[in-house]
Amino acid sequence: MKGDYQELVDEISALLGEPATLENRDFGLIAFGAHDSDDDSAMDPVRTRSILTRKSSPAVRAWFEGFGITRATGPVRIPAAPDAGVFRDRICLPVRHRGVVLGYVWLLDAEPGPSHAQLTAAMEVAARIGELLADEERAGADLSRELRAALTAERGWQYDMALTALRTALGPDAEGLHAVVCVAPWPTEDSPSPRTVPGAAALCTLPWRPAAGPVAGSPFGRGAGAGADPGPGPHLAGPATAEGGAARALAVLVRLRSADNLSPATTAATRLRGSAAPAAVAGVATPRRGLAELDTAWREACSGARAALVQPLLGPVAEWAAIGPYRLLTALPPAEPDPVVRALLTPAHAELARTAEVFLDHAGQAGRTAAALGIHRQTLYYRLSRVEQLTGLDLDAGEDRLLLHMALKAAKL
Repeated sequence: MKGDYQELVDEISALLGEPATLENRDFGLIAFGAHDSDDDSAMDPVRTRSILTRKSSPAVRAWFEGFGITRATGPVRIPAAPDAGVFRDRICLPVRHRGVVLGYVWLLDAEPGPSHAQLTAAMEVAARIGELLADEERAGADLSRELRAALTAERGWQYDMALTALRTALGPDAEGLHAVVCVAPWPTEDSPSPRTVPGAAALCTLPWRPAAGPVAGSPFGRGAGAGADPGPGPHLAGPATAEGGAARALAVLVRLRSADNLSPATTAATRLRGSAAPAAVAGVATPRRGLAELDTAWREACSGARAALVQPLLGPVAEWAAIGPYRLLTALPPAEPDPVVRALLTPAHAELARTAEVFLDHAGQAGRTAAALGIHRQTLYYRLSRVEQLTGLDLDAGEDRLLLHMALKAAKL
């Protein structure tokens, strides 16, 4: 990026025949043109300080702003002021984007000075600098507060207000094509800078609340139990932190160029997983244009992460469109396990529960199931008969198989 600024500053220097200096709106030096003149007055104290310290003093800033450069839309001529350390006249080219001043290009002025055509050409280059500065400002903006508000608000006026704030912060990017990514568990309350994640428009961390899960002591993990209230918003079933506090997830809004190419989102997810916990997974939502369905996209991303957590074959980065039945299972509200499988989900019958799940995953094919479990067929048949006794289900009946399969999968979530 800095090289781009330098090239544009050199282009202005060549157009006007004078070395140019580019500063941001806070008078921080960004780039400057080479000066090869023998005229010592060209390097007055203000210009020297700006180049050597890469900034100007508050007094110098206030003096120059007194000439209206913050409001100007065209070149501003500023006379010399030796008492202020300005030995030469200046020309200031305001660098603006969409009406907002983002910086200034400075040149020394001398008779006869640049022509109107030269200044017009230089202002066109300044406009290109403005586009670069705007892009960099958007990329470096911390929009975590706005994104978090939009993802946690309930549908209604609060959600509409949160989306409006996020749209304003994102600018034109808000109406572009995006994919939402969920990375969990995330190890800290802090989210990385968008600058470190290519394609990221905004990031934030959110509580990773365990959803109400199976009964205590279930072989599939520990849930909140019956009647638990996990609070508003999407919930991820997952472990607490080592300190006993609530775990977190990282939400990322990633810009896309095409709905057919999710690689910017999956690449961002893969890179962020490397910064997260060793067992971290990620989910990627269906691409959407604009932000109207941001809450739905976040639920999809969470569903992908939950599916990847319980089914390694889907992860560690799972796209919502590719998680199959987990699209339905993750959308179910937290609930107690179905009564017919409650006994099967106790620790004493963990091996039977696993056998039943593998059997159903293999479409009820005994040979493939026995091979996957590494057991003899007779052992498999014995275990399946025990499953039927515990549940009262008939594994030859399609609807009973469906109920058992859904109940086992849901318990893992």
